[in-house]
Amino acid sequence: MKKIKITCDRTADLPDEYLIQNDIETIPLYIILDDKTYRDGIDITPDDIFSYAERTGKLPKTAAASVQNYFDIFSKYESYDAVIHISLGENFSSSYQNAYLASQKFHNVHVINSDNLSTGTGHIVMEAVQLVEQGMEVESIVRKLTELVPKVEASFVIDTLDYLKMGGRCSAITAFSANLLNIKPCIEVINGKMDVGKKYRGRFEKSIEKYVVDRLKDRSDIVRDRIFITHSGCSEEIIKRVQELINQHQKFKEIIITKASCTISSHCGPNTLGILFKRI
Repeated sequence: MKKIKITCDRTADLPDEYLIQNDIETIPLYIILDDKTYRDGIDITPDDIFSYAERTGKLPKTAAASVQNYFDIFSKYESYDAVIHISLGENFSSSYQNAYLASQKFHNVHVINSDNLSTGTGHIVMEAVQLVEQGMEVESIVRKLTELVPKVEASFVIDTLDYLKMGGRCSAITAFSANLLNIKPCIEVINGKMDVGKKYRGRFEKSIEKYVVDRLKDRSDIVRDRIFITHSGCSEEIIKRVQELINQHQKFKEIIITKASCTISSHCGPNTLGILFKRI
């Protein structure tokens, strides 16, 4: 069997146990607080960001891993038959571009643009692991992963637009109106970009219930091998209720619960939850 290394951006939000078990190296993005730079998930946690935002009314800045960062990682595996790197979507960060530029210095590195974020990217990583385990040729793995990219369905519901407002991704008036009317928007990843989908009204808990039913009920186009519940600081009660609703409407072989990385959390804020799965 050929020696193939899988790497990904840390924003894939996969559990540490899974990463260790499958020897996947992750590349962190950077979080900048008051001119101090931290590595996402290594030097800083989402709770640190939420505390900072509450204390200062400001969000940290985020920065992609540099071309040199990717070069340093890829150079460790020059003796491998191939390195397959799955990147955060190119419309969300310059991570993909930087990884691609670094890859041009190597004969064995293949960079996949996930066109997604969080465990939307994580699905592509897990698929890569399975294809490598099956002994598939590198070119076939890359082709299959690229074909899978548009079939990953990623969405999440945000409790408050305050973080999007602080990050300049929505106006103060929009955020104020949404909070005043108790609107919880569903953000969808479509064609590699974030768009606002259905807008729920009412308590976050009830909005999440409606959202899960809307995404899953009576659908026959879903691949039911796995689904992610990915969240930033949601209560155990909410997560348990989401699991119950998933089981009511679709029978997945595996439900994987993960926490969003600092980079993702800094844009969405606490009390954000999404279910992410694949379509046929």
